[in-house]
Amino acid sequence: MVIANPPHAEATYLDIDEDWWQSVLADEERFVAASRLSTAPVFSRPESTSAPALLRADWEYAISVYRQDQIVSLPVVGYNRGGLLVENERLRGFIPYSHLIDMTCEVEPEREGFLARYVGRDLRLKIIECVPEEGRIVFSERAARADAGRRTEIFTNLQSGEIVSGDVTNITDFGVFIDLGGVEGLIHISELSWGRVLHPSHILKIGQRVEVQVLDILPERCRIALSLKRLQPNPWQSVAQRYAIGDILPATITSVVSFGVFARLSEGLEGLVHASEIELPTGASIRETYRENQAINVRILHLDPERQRLGLSLKLETC
Repeated sequence: MVIANPPHAEATYLDIDEDWWQSVLADEERFVAASRLSTAPVFSRPESTSAPALLRADWEYAISVYRQDQIVSLPVVGYNRGGLLVENERLRGFIPYSHLIDMTCEVEPEREGFLARYVGRDLRLKIIECVPEEGRIVFSERAARADAGRRTEIFTNLQSGEIVSGDVTNITDFGVFIDLGGVEGLIHISELSWGRVLHPSHILKIGQRVEVQVLDILPERCRIALSLKRLQPNPWQSVAQRYAIGDILPATITSVVSFGVFARLSEGLEGLVHASEIELPTGASIRETYRENQAINVRILHLDPERQRLGLSLKLETC
């Protein structure tokens, strides 16, 4: 893991809005929840007075394994489309499909057979979530590739604002997971680019090595928020100095919609050409006339850096 001082650092540059952070966690929770078995909690809750002593002892053991970042070996006893169920006499929990080392089956109908072949196998695992009050233990095969104790070392030394390098391990609709050498961090889709991102897979690819900036750290939930876009200056902060209303500039169409086209002036600066600002051939539609990646010239109608809005026109001559 490479650590360096962040470029373009500003006093408020790393401020994390609480609503943003909560939305990131909510997105990730939905992803993990979609992967869990639809069965009862994996253990009785430890605070229950009716819970057998063995289960209370198992929770103590599970918490110890989690806190010490130990590697354990567990047999696979079941599966669903989201991942594998593992269990022995002391531990029982779930491995999301995204946390298997061999994620070769991306076609949903074929995944069931792929996961079924794991049943009966022993896997080397680390606990990445241990939440007794919710009766949840989540394991990771990928995390177990790092030595025992590596997670504790990373969380002890990692600081907000640092630049670290890691490998892309998983891409979801809401963001990209990065292996930092024993712990995974998440680049939320809103932190991938200063521009609009249709899907995270358009920005990064599985296995790609990338440098990112650490935004925030939650050791108690084994979560790290990362950013890719903050390694570059925010283009909206200087847009008013670089462009003016009425400027005619080259642009590239990034998407075509029924009410207009989105066009990019430069990386991170994207604006809307509303249908009212497009002159079409008689009987033609916007989708028939324009396409993605098409080069066009646009005129700036209005600039709103604070809201990161840019109004454009394909009518290059003013009335």
